[in-house]
Amino acid sequence: MLTKIVRFSTLLRIITICCLVGLLFSYLAPFVHPNTLKIIPFFGLSYPIFLLLTLIALVYWSIMKSRMALLIIGVLLIGGKLHFRIFAFGSNSDTLPAKEKLLHVMSYNVRLFDLYTADENNIFEKRNLIFDYIKNEDPDIICFQEFYHQDKPTKFKTRDTLIDILAIKDYHERFAHKLKGRQNFGVSILSKHPLIAKGDVMFSTQGDQDFNYCIFVDLVKNQDTFRIYNVHLQSIRLQQEDYSLFKDGNATIEKKSTIRLLIDKLRIAYPKRAEQARAVIEHVQSSPYPTIVCGDFNDTPMSYAYNQFDKLLIDAFRSCSFGIGSTYIGKVPAGRIDYIFHTPNLISTDFKIQKEKLSDHRAISCKLFKDTIQ
Repeated sequence: MLTKIVRFSTLLRIITICCLVGLLFSYLAPFVHPNTLKIIPFFGLSYPIFLLLTLIALVYWSIMKSRMALLIIGVLLIGGKLHFRIFAFGSNSDTLPAKEKLLHVMSYNVRLFDLYTADENNIFEKRNLIFDYIKNEDPDIICFQEFYHQDKPTKFKTRDTLIDILAIKDYHERFAHKLKGRQNFGVSILSKHPLIAKGDVMFSTQGDQDFNYCIFVDLVKNQDTFRIYNVHLQSIRLQQEDYSLFKDGNATIEKKSTIRLLIDKLRIAYPKRAEQARAVIEHVQSSPYPTIVCGDFNDTPMSYAYNQFDKLLIDAFRSCSFGIGSTYIGKVPAGRIDYIFHTPNLISTDFKIQKEKLSDHRAISCKLFKDTIQ
């Protein structure tokens, strides 16, 4: 019996040390370029798992009154402020300006408004529910990723319907256009307020089959000018058929194949996102106005791409919300990958994450106003 207890304790020590090593490597992910050590981003992606296992180990070794508990606490302390990228402890501003001074911003990856739904009898259902949600929230400006628009004539109206229900005054968009079917896939910004400038941030890593873009607009609301970026960083482009079973029905082979495929696609996407983030941040630094960066980054807070924005800007979720705030609800667990960042001369409040599951992403929104103290 004593021998079994000793073996069990030794096994737990080995598992604990492995978790601590994994956690230490995950701390490096925001600071090491994905091209430097290609395996490091995967540790950043696995950070929540390593953290959870480490906390469980801490409870166990504390109960056992082992020195391992002190080692675990030391490793957790090394992480410092990095842990607060996952957990937000912010709060809303106590004093708000008049409503006309607030800019209500929303970001939403709508997954083409569920254009390719398997339920052909209800092709408009998710699209209409998305419209209803946006109409109810009534943002001043909304940034769409994976936006779909079909040139007239069409039964699947998107942009024109949104213009009507939100009383949109101007918009800016960038699409990959398919002549067959007159279809457009890309990103879009719709605004209730006048746009005095529009532009694109070009990605040098853009491939022929990549539909990831960054666009920006300069918006005027009550004589205040803001610059808003809509960012959709590199997708991993995991298609529906990647999840399907092989013809021989061997689930074990299928599972391994899907995981291997996911790793291969992530390995390609991480460096691209890093360079795209750098291009956007360089452009943001040239902005003459208070600036807001919205979008689907396809990366977690423990990533190199996120860190490029966090060094210069304020994460609105962490500034004025509370909790973990998962935004991606697709088949591959990723947590919070949709963000609203802003420059320090703005204050964010009333951060909201959509409850309804109408896309593989939840919409995010917040209200911003100028910091008059600065």
